[in-house]
Amino acid sequence: MRILITNDDGVNSSGIVAAKDAVRELGDIYVVAPATQQSGIGHALTLFEPMRVSSSNLRDGSEAYSVSGTPTDSLILGMYEIMDEKPDLVISGINIGENLGMAELTTSGTIGAAMEAAAHGVPAIAASIQVTRDDIKFHDGHVDLDFSFAQKVIKRLSKMIIKKGLPEGIDFLNLNIPSHPESHKIKLTRLGKRMYSIHIQKRLDPRGREYYWIAGDPVGVDEEGTDVHVLRYDKCPTITPVSLDCTSDLHLMKDWLE
Repeated sequence: MRILITNDDGVNSSGIVAAKDAVRELGDIYVVAPATQQSGIGHALTLFEPMRVSSSNLRDGSEAYSVSGTPTDSLILGMYEIMDEKPDLVISGINIGENLGMAELTTSGTIGAAMEAAAHGVPAIAASIQVTRDDIKFHDGHVDLDFSFAQKVIKRLSKMIIKKGLPEGIDFLNLNIPSHPESHKIKLTRLGKRMYSIHIQKRLDPRGREYYWIAGDPVGVDEEGTDVHVLRYDKCPTITPVSLDCTSDLHLMKDWLE
């Protein structure tokens, strides 16, 4: 059994060590991840500049590969250059900060890597842990978090995928773990509309020129049954099964075209 682990927080993140430790008994583990923090990079590929792969070590001293590119780059190089065969399972994470709602499917590098694995026929889990401190969400390196509950959930899901695969029509799982779980029950959820409302900060540099930061405030309410609502109000792990086929109902277009 071969398991490939990547992330978008960088190879020095505590979350990637936690992911490795969660599944270390299940097979041969390969860790291939971006050299630096890549949050928000989505499903991007590096096409116009060369990439380098360096042998590295995780914080626990175990072997890893550091890629001067995106999570999707790391996934592809791991699958087709570093490993002799395609993996049986990909785990992307554990991301520091939750990835919820429809918008995260295209902006999250964690989800982007899982999506790329699924496109190559490999089942994948995009795993994220909720945090309550904004200052550690985009930290490049070690953060002091308790990953023990998240590790148990990831190990359980990984064993299920290894044993029986994913159901027909489901390509990967988006898993979110609450920071302070009140229930061990894993709930199936649909994607919420949005995790954040957009907030743009406009400032002036020392020479009086305008510049901008894109930021966001957490949405106050989302519909019951969505990943946003369940994680924040039920405080239990959420799994959203995702299909790569984003095609809408073709019948909806017939009258419009005519």
